[in-house]
Amino acid sequence: MHTDSPVDVKQWIDNRPVSGYQWLILVLCFFIVLFDGVDVAVMGFIAPSLMQDWNLSKTAFGPVMSAAMVGLAVGALVAGPYADRLGRKTVLLGAVTVFGALSLACAFARNPYELAILRFLTGVGLGAAMPNTTTLLSEYLPERYRSVLITVMFTGFNLGSGAGGFVAAWLIPHYGWQSVLLVGGLLPILLLPFLWLFLPESARFLVVKDAPAARIAKVLNRLGGQFTAQTRFITLEPTVNHKAPVRALFAERYRLGTFSLWMTYFMGLLVIYLMMGWLPTLIRESGIPIERAATITGLFQIGGTVGAIVVGWIMDRRNPNRVIAGSYALGGVFILLLGAFGLESSLLTLGVIAAGFCMSGAQTGLNAYAPGYYPTESRATGVSWMLGIGRFGAIFGSVIGGAVLSLGLSFGLIFAVLAIPAFVAALSILGNGYAARRAAQPALAS
Repeated sequence: MHTDSPVDVKQWIDNRPVSGYQWLILVLCFFIVLFDGVDVAVMGFIAPSLMQDWNLSKTAFGPVMSAAMVGLAVGALVAGPYADRLGRKTVLLGAVTVFGALSLACAFARNPYELAILRFLTGVGLGAAMPNTTTLLSEYLPERYRSVLITVMFTGFNLGSGAGGFVAAWLIPHYGWQSVLLVGGLLPILLLPFLWLFLPESARFLVVKDAPAARIAKVLNRLGGQFTAQTRFITLEPTVNHKAPVRALFAERYRLGTFSLWMTYFMGLLVIYLMMGWLPTLIRESGIPIERAATITGLFQIGGTVGAIVVGWIMDRRNPNRVIAGSYALGGVFILLLGAFGLESSLLTLGVIAAGFCMSGAQTGLNAYAPGYYPTESRATGVSWMLGIGRFGAIFGSVIGGAVLSLGLSFGLIFAVLAIPAFVAALSILGNGYAARRAAQPALAS
């Protein structure tokens, strides 16, 4: 029944309900992101015990803490072009293998130099995994549900980051800090057989790579299709130079949008890491007990988890650029209000939750939005490079936070400085909306 006319894979997926197999893909990607979150956050949980065991100062331990973050940026930048050449599944399996095996190896490090190198290499695997889960899942979801379901997947990262703390609190007293690294590495390794068996290659990727129709039909039939080896599969997306996917990001059609996405993601992570990294110190220095400081900061992450799903849900029903821009702008407003409230205000908790809701909601929404901006031939590269460049915002935020606090500024002025990047992010994603409309016009005309 499908052999007489060509089948546009994207349109076919968009016009169908979400099948059980698509839910399985979502679950598998969720677990990749969950274990990614555990491994990214693990050093923060084991740091006190490790520094005591090795008799390290905070300064000496600094390179170990930052090594994985640098690796995350490198992994994202490297993995995207390979995923656009070799396939999303191939790179994903490699990434999960790398960060699982190297996390296990970290447990056997004998000094901070070995641990820093291993954490950097672990970060490369972690950085390669996240953007490719986003890309692969986005290519299997109907457009009307895409944003909310991708943001649901991303809640796995927050859940993994938080759950790692509870796991560490139980394991360290009984088995030492090495046990946390062993668990963090073993979980993704145990997931690998399920990924090999059940995670498919992207059907849209297979089409642009001229894979045999029988292979594409086999994948789509698991989604409820009735295709055969004689079916002709097509894509109506614009063609790019797939031999140089990085160069495609700077083609005239995509250049402005690429820079807009980079600026937005960079500024968003800058704010989030400044808030998460230095808010506890600000609160503690105001005389509030450290336990309450940690709890209030944790509420920023909880607010962000809820915000991600809400922002994704609204994005599927309204203009996504404006939804993300509005969320960033509101995040900036709530950060300003934190400075106006003062850290001893009874409204502090609500303000932190609201700021996390908006900032992390917008940031996760951007992860859901970016895959739709690029064509299949350069989609993994576009998403990966956005995340990779954005990671430098996280690194920059972690580094400059101490310098900003050392200036002796008032609380109100500190939060005013923190709010500026949020407003820049809002303006940048609006610029991407203009770029996206301009990029789509030639494709619509052709």
